[in-house]
Amino acid sequence: MLRGSEKPDPPQEHTMADTAFVATTIAVFALVALVARAVAKL
Repeated sequence: MLRGSEKPDPPQEHTMADTAFVATTIAVFALVALVARAVAKL
């Protein structure tokens, strides 16, 4: 997942991107779990 840039990203920006990716992944899994629970109740 490297962008075509000559210089590497600053560590802080890279950490923010990783944090956002992890948060989005957790949110998606939580949403899927909620939907599965709702479907199971039907």
